[in-house]
Amino acid sequence: MVKNIMMKDVPQEDRPRERLIREGASALSSQELLAILLHSGTRNESVMQLAERLVCRFEGLDLLKEASIEELKQVKGIGTAKAVQLLAGFEIGQRMARMVHDSRYAIRSPEDGADYVMEELRVLKQEHFVVLFLNTKNQVLHKKTIFVGSLNASIVHPREVFKEAVRQSAASIICFHNHPSGDPTPSREDIDVTKRLASCGKMLGVDVLDHIVIGDRRFISLKQKGLL
Repeated sequence: MVKNIMMKDVPQEDRPRERLIREGASALSSQELLAILLHSGTRNESVMQLAERLVCRFEGLDLLKEASIEELKQVKGIGTAKAVQLLAGFEIGQRMARMVHDSRYAIRSPEDGADYVMEELRVLKQEHFVVLFLNTKNQVLHKKTIFVGSLNASIVHPREVFKEAVRQSAASIICFHNHPSGDPTPSREDIDVTKRLASCGKMLGVDVLDHIVIGDRRFISLKQKGLL
């Protein structure tokens, strides 16, 4: 019986694990890191070749990390076990990217706000309306998804937003929502929702500092655009 080509069958100087130990994880290519997760290739190709084919099949890591188990299993040499290993590795990476080590992260600029939510929101396939609740030092007290679906002034009701603001004793809020198309250009509805929330916030003494629209690694601040 012909065995799968294992990592040990790769020449030692080329083994990703040995390179990681010698040079650190940042020195490895995406293909090499995938090879470590995959552990073994197939009877006809090395684990490095399988990793390369996987990257090519999904045209890079962006689409690969969004693949389902069934989509991964369509690649020859990827069974359930390997698909599960890959998804677990991708999820750990995404969770770590979203982590904020300071439990009282301060929002000082639109860039700070966008950084806080970018990795979470930019990959979503539906629009999510998310609010950060801040204290008097602009530190994050709480984050909550208020609504999922197309933004509409009649659906994103100020009651839900400011009820949570009162519960958190928030001094101010920053609103976010994503555009699954990747284009963060605000729509008429985005602007209407923003103005309605800002008006209600003034009456309740809770400042709406900004509404930031998240695209694919891009964002637009309605405050910066003079729309708030």
